[in-house]
Amino acid sequence: MLKSLNLKNFTVFPDAKLNFGTNLNVIIGENGSGKSHLLKAAYSALAVVAAQARRNGGPPAGEPQIEREIANKLQGVLRPDGLGRLVRRQRGRNKCSVECRLGTPAQLLRFKFSTAAKTQVTLERFPAGPDEKMPVFIPTRELLTISPGFVSLYETTHLSFEETWRDTCILLGAPLAKGPRTGAIKELLAPLEDAMRGTVELDDAGRFYLKQASGRMEMHLVAEGLRKLATIARLIATGSLLDKGYLFWDEPESNLNPKIIRTVARTILRLVERGIQAFIATHSLFLMRELHILQQREFKSLNSRCFGLHVGQGGAVEVRQGSTMDEIGDITALDEDLQQSERYIDTEMGVAPETHG
Repeated sequence: MLKSLNLKNFTVFPDAKLNFGTNLNVIIGENGSGKSHLLKAAYSALAVVAAQARRNGGPPAGEPQIEREIANKLQGVLRPDGLGRLVRRQRGRNKCSVECRLGTPAQLLRFKFSTAAKTQVTLERFPAGPDEKMPVFIPTRELLTISPGFVSLYETTHLSFEETWRDTCILLGAPLAKGPRTGAIKELLAPLEDAMRGTVELDDAGRFYLKQASGRMEMHLVAEGLRKLATIARLIATGSLLDKGYLFWDEPESNLNPKIIRTVARTILRLVERGIQAFIATHSLFLMRELHILQQREFKSLNSRCFGLHVGQGGAVEVRQGSTMDEIGDITALDEDLQQSERYIDTEMGVAPETHG
């Protein structure tokens, strides 16, 4: 479990200390407030930790190799021209530090780098005995349609796409899970397959299809909202999102209608109920309300945290956090949704709009 993330001078964050909930963590902010940067920083760190733990019982990597892996992952995921570009912009040289606390005090990852760094980080602590399960990152762009051949192309040519796409395509192409886990998988898949009116299939050439009662449909011909459901369904079916593990999802509501958003919200909560620690970045009032309603009615035992990102003077972002939305301050994007609802009701009731002198 990821307990905390501390960022010092990392991109737009001069000093951010996030204490995460055991189950669900919702990061809320306007566009450009650093939501994706938070997700990607935590994801990159956990991916390196998991890769080190999965070395098949071989000798642990030395410090220089781990430093290279951290640097490569940050560059691959965030795509800066040089690693130093991730250091917060200030006059003169500056240094950035990233610290992730996992379980016990021994499970601490801490590293730093400066504005002059191209591909170098300095490792200060690395966790002992962490979980081997790879984190899952779902970007805003659906990946099922580009998955065939994408991984081999990514690894043999220079592509500008972020590395989360490659990582997720690998997980999408993994074999289906079997054994004792199949019962739990079927239970999680049932509402998703009902919403899609079909099941996700992968052919021998690596192409995805949606199999419905009327036949198989190429994933390119499926509505983008349903492709998102198909993505989460496939990751559940392969066991990538089952039991212990991490889910990072950037704007789950993107290109979804409210009915499907409700299905997505319930799926997220059912996953965390089974042991997945979820990190969601959003500015959708509808999604946040749906998560809140479901937690109050059906998932009361889940431990969740909210994080509000507030852009201040000079573009610096402050993080406010709490167990409810009331504790994270006003978010402009959410206020606009609420104000529009009020204007709509006033319009339907024939109430004259307020005039501003």
